[in-house]
Amino acid sequence: MKLLITGATGLVGRAIVEISNKHGISVNYLTTNKDKIVSNENFQGYFWNPEQNEIDLDCFKEVTAIINLAGSSISERWTADYKNEILYSRINSLKTLNYALGKIDAKAINSFVSASAIGIYPSSLDHFYTEEDQAVDDSFLGEVVQKWEKEIDALSHFGFPVAKVRIGLVLSKDGGVLPKLEKPIKSYVGATFGNGKQWQSWIHINDLARLFLFIVENQLEGVFNGVAPNPVMYKKMVKELAKIFKSPLLLPNIPRFALKLILGEMSYLLFASQRVSSKKIAEEGFVFDYPNLGNALEAFYIEG
Repeated sequence: MKLLITGATGLVGRAIVEISNKHGISVNYLTTNKDKIVSNENFQGYFWNPEQNEIDLDCFKEVTAIINLAGSSISERWTADYKNEILYSRINSLKTLNYALGKIDAKAINSFVSASAIGIYPSSLDHFYTEEDQAVDDSFLGEVVQKWEKEIDALSHFGFPVAKVRIGLVLSKDGGVLPKLEKPIKSYVGATFGNGKQWQSWIHINDLARLFLFIVENQLEGVFNGVAPNPVMYKKMVKELAKIFKSPLLLPNIPRFALKLILGEMSYLLFASQRVSSKKIAEEGFVFDYPNLGNALEAFYIEG
């Protein structure tokens, strides 16, 4: 098996590449930065520019599965221009892959797995979401994910299995939300956002990388939630981190209006509540190494 990965130099992509190479799986990857193109036995880069529908078709050489992680970070201030970038970085990447696959013999491809996000589910303090839920969150993020998934589904006409992984809050020491939460708590200025009752459906970075590869290896199709089995409320997550660092939470909760003044519309991410099930992927045989928040955090800060 050889993989083609878009977004291979991002947080999730790096984890997938590392696990793939450990198991002897070679990776081709696409990058918009020619300076990031490297060439070695197990990791070969190719240039593409989705804005111009440009792609090096050599990237598909000997590839049997594709993992799509392309898309600009949602953790930047949501100006009008940046909101367009968030959406079209995802849409244009998929359109370019669709175009390119039409230019080659795609019969060798036996799996296409794309990132998506649990942000499609409406924010709720009491609903427990499964992949069967059809409602879409009435927010910018809900709109993005709905359009993103429609573009993923457009690849189904090639005949290979197409899967979507709705990713939750990714925990990693190397990036994402965890270092941002860790810093104020270690400095004794940690605090809970709002009342802290918003649900956080999280996943350890290694479990997420393994989950993507599990879907590829088993040629699964459809929607799968990329979350651990045990979501927690935000206040629980902050308390677990504070316990790890033996740091008391001295500050009062930060109200929503204050964060909206600072972060603008993007502050929605801190208060959205999605309690999401991972039962479907577990029923396929996937076993989480880190099913509980406590052992996930210990793996980062105590065992590591």
